[in-house]
Amino acid sequence: MNVKLIRMWSGEDVIADLIEEKDDSVVICNPIVAVPAGQGQMGFAPWSPLLKGKGEELEVTKKYIVYIADTQLDIIEQYEEMFSLIKSPSKKLVL
Repeated sequence: MNVKLIRMWSGEDVIADLIEEKDDSVVICNPIVAVPAGQGQMGFAPWSPLLKGKGEELEVTKKYIVYIADTQLDIIEQYEEMFSLIKSPSKKLVL
């Protein structure tokens, strides 16, 4: 997976698997949006809840994107846990 943070002109922070970057658009999969969950916490919700389902590719025009950047490692791990077909063990050491 190539998990990226995509900041939209609307102010939304979208986390998605970046499939392909074209001249005028990007192709993403499984987009979610960060939403405030209260008490300084963040939660995630589907960015476009009416999409057909998981794994659907979506092409977004670059003119609506402010930037694309790497996201925090813990966010990537949560994202991969939600969308990966293979469940991997936690990377934390047991002492």
